[in-house]
Amino acid sequence: MLIFNFATIFFLGILSSFSLPPYNFFFLNFITFPLLYLIIKKYNDKKIKLFFLGWSFGFGYFISSLYWISYSLKFDDIFKPLIPFSIILLPLILGIFTALATFLMSYFKFKENFSSVLIFALMLSLVDYLRGTILTGFPWNLISYSLVNLIEQIQIISFLGTYLFNLIVIITFLSPLFVVFQSSRANKILSSFIIIFIFVLNYLLGAYIITNSKRAEMRKLDTTIKILSPSIKLERYFQEESINNKINDLFNLMKSEDNQKTLYILPEGILTGIYLDELNYIIKGSSHSISEKHFIIMGINSRENGNIYNSLVVLDNKFNVLHKYNKNKLVPFGEFLPFEGFLKKLGFKKITQGYSSFSSSNERKIIYFQDISLLPLICYEIVYSGKIVKDNNNFDVIVNISEDGWFGDSIGPHQHFSKSIFRAIEEGKNIFRSSNNGISAIINPNGIVMKRIESTSSGVITVNNMQISTKTLFSKFGNKIFFNFLIFYISFIFFLKRKDL
Repeated sequence: MLIFNFATIFFLGILSSFSLPPYNFFFLNFITFPLLYLIIKKYNDKKIKLFFLGWSFGFGYFISSLYWISYSLKFDDIFKPLIPFSIILLPLILGIFTALATFLMSYFKFKENFSSVLIFALMLSLVDYLRGTILTGFPWNLISYSLVNLIEQIQIISFLGTYLFNLIVIITFLSPLFVVFQSSRANKILSSFIIIFIFVLNYLLGAYIITNSKRAEMRKLDTTIKILSPSIKLERYFQEESINNKINDLFNLMKSEDNQKTLYILPEGILTGIYLDELNYIIKGSSHSISEKHFIIMGINSRENGNIYNSLVVLDNKFNVLHKYNKNKLVPFGEFLPFEGFLKKLGFKKITQGYSSFSSSNERKIIYFQDISLLPLICYEIVYSGKIVKDNNNFDVIVNISEDGWFGDSIGPHQHFSKSIFRAIEEGKNIFRSSNNGISAIINPNGIVMKRIESTSSGVITVNNMQISTKTLFSKFGNKIFFNFLIFYISFIFFLKRKDL
């Protein structure tokens, strides 16, 4: 019977993963989460069994939703033997967080009442926060991202933030238990009505926020912004191909009138293998030139004081650096090698090109360019809720550049893009996203995708005006809102327990 329950819970984890982008079958969680609770409730006093049952759910959830990470290992022969380990090992590690939640529940007992369900939701949300912050953090695929397409329902993120919203979403998916645990038919009907009423109320609030924001003034930009999606296949960077061919591809997309002030936004790492200090020399050696009214934002590797950085730079038409930002949050194994001294001896290196690990910066300043202020984010820095702004200065736009080609035509780029929608709502800011082999888009402060280019296509998105945005409640207080709410939440649980509810 225990083995059957392990297999069932593992399957429930896999099923829940299909609620995430690009599938978005969020309704599955109204089945999987209550069933998870009811199955593990049978093992109240068996701590070790509860731990491994929770691990089974987490393992199923992550192995199904993160298999695409193994795609990044196929570009270099040294990493190909590690593909099976990446598919299995990472989900096993991440599954420990779910296991921790079910293990801790053994101290509170799984009961057929409100307070126990609320405690279980609290445990799951706390380990999600822990997963997103411990060490470098990996806040990927919180279950709340399954609602990314329900744009009205997720407007509340601007007040609550993603982690508090994640707690509420978990409670919502467990809400069928509030009906099941009622003894009388009248109470079951009343509980169902209250749940539906909360759904409708949140939808109406979101619809009001969106409708009201449509009345906001649109700001005409003095500088035309062009977001480029080159779709240069990543395989080309590992071939013996002239750098001029890649430069030609970029300049073919960078077409604009010479007298029109234009800012081009190019993706991360679009000229892999070139350092910033070499760029000016290489461009001058080509036949290309741009107007003095044209400027470029792009991602490129840079060298400073013996360190190598993954950088975002703003360049003028002579390719002089006007502004520079060095990435803060690096991808483990992708951009730096943990335990580098030891693993290098075994022949390992970071996955991206080059043998030396990137260095990280602790500084993220707003870039003031012409009539617009920009907050720079490179690649998966966009996934960190409450940690993207390092000062209290206001800004107009989040610029997110990325290279999603490492993950092929898989579900990975879709999951990555969904995080941008949540950050737009949290911060109440427009997002200009340029991704090579990923989804490029304009996202307004309500998380509505105004224009997009799919990961398999190349093209240009032109921006002449944008919605004026203001700071949200969350952007002012960040994840303090989550922890302050927990004081009320835990007090409410104690109240319910005293009433034996």
